[in-house]
Amino acid sequence: MFPEYRALISQLKQEDAHFSKVFEAHNELDHEIIRLEQDPVTSGLDDIEVLKRKKLKLKEELYDMLKRADTAES
Repeated sequence: MFPEYRALISQLKQEDAHFSKVFEAHNELDHEIIRLEQDPVTSGLDDIEVLKRKKLKLKEELYDMLKRADTAES
Protein backbone atom coordinates (compact mmCIF):
# COMPACT_ATOMS: atom_id res chain seq x y z
CA MET A 1 0.00 0.00 0.00
CA PHE A 2 1.38 3.38 -1.05
CA PRO A 3 4.90 2.25 -2.07
CA GLU A 4 5.87 5.85 -2.77
CA TYR A 5 5.42 6.57 0.95
CA ARG A 6 7.18 3.48 2.32
CA ALA A 7 9.77 5.43 4.34
CA LEU A 8 7.20 7.93 5.58
CA ILE A 9 4.86 5.11 6.65
CA SER A 10 7.65 3.54 8.72
CA GLN A 11 8.39 6.90 10.30
CA LEU A 12 4.76 7.70 11.09
CA LYS A 13 4.10 4.25 12.54
CA GLN A 14 6.83 4.97 15.09
CA GLU A 15 6.09 8.64 15.75
CA ASP A 16 2.31 9.02 15.37
CA ALA A 17 0.12 6.82 17.59
CA HIS A 18 -3.06 7.66 15.66
CA PHE A 19 -1.47 6.80 12.31
CA SER A 20 -0.16 3.54 13.75
CA LYS A 21 -3.59 2.64 15.12
CA VAL A 22 -5.35 3.35 11.81
CA PHE A 23 -2.65 1.46 9.89
CA GLU A 24 -3.07 -1.61 12.12
CA ALA A 25 -6.87 -1.46 11.86
CA HIS A 26 -6.58 -1.36 8.06
CA ASN A 27 -4.27 -4.38 8.05
CA GLU A 28 -6.54 -6.32 10.41
CA LEU A 29 -9.53 -5.65 8.16
CA ASP A 30 -7.50 -6.70 5.13
CA HIS A 31 -6.61 -10.04 6.74
CA GLU A 32 -10.21 -10.60 7.88
CA ILE A 33 -11.56 -9.88 4.38
CA ILE A 34 -9.08 -12.30 2.83
CA ARG A 35 -9.99 -14.97 5.38
CA LEU A 36 -13.72 -14.53 4.73
CA GLU A 37 -13.31 -14.53 0.95
CA GLN A 38 -11.32 -17.76 1.06
CA ASP A 39 -13.93 -19.54 3.19
CA PRO A 40 -16.57 -21.05 0.87
CA VAL A 41 -19.23 -20.70 3.57
CA THR A 42 -18.71 -16.96 4.10
CA SER A 43 -17.40 -15.87 0.70
CA GLY A 44 -20.77 -14.54 -0.49
CA LEU A 45 -21.83 -12.68 2.62
CA ASP A 46 -22.77 -9.01 2.50
CA ASP A 47 -20.64 -8.52 5.61
CA ILE A 48 -17.57 -8.67 3.41
CA GLU A 49 -18.77 -5.61 1.49
CA VAL A 50 -19.27 -3.72 4.76
CA LEU A 51 -15.72 -4.62 5.81
CA LYS A 52 -14.39 -3.52 2.42
CA ARG A 53 -16.07 -0.12 2.79
CA LYS A 54 -14.58 0.29 6.28
CA LYS A 55 -11.16 -0.68 4.93
CA LEU A 56 -11.46 1.87 2.12
CA LYS A 57 -12.34 4.63 4.61
CA LEU A 58 -9.26 3.75 6.65
CA LYS A 59 -7.11 3.72 3.51
CA GLU A 60 -8.40 7.17 2.56
CA GLU A 61 -7.65 8.43 6.07
CA LEU A 62 -4.13 7.00 5.89
CA TYR A 63 -3.54 8.62 2.51
CA ASP A 64 -4.70 12.00 3.81
CA MET A 65 -2.34 11.72 6.79
CA LEU A 66 0.52 10.72 4.49
CA LYS A 67 -0.08 13.68 2.15
CA ARG A 68 -0.19 16.11 5.09
CA ALA A 69 3.00 14.68 6.60
CA ASP A 70 4.76 14.70 3.23
CA THR A 71 3.79 18.34 2.65
CA ALA A 72 4.95 19.28 6.16
CA GLU A 73 8.36 17.71 5.52
CA SER A 74 8.85 19.52 2.22
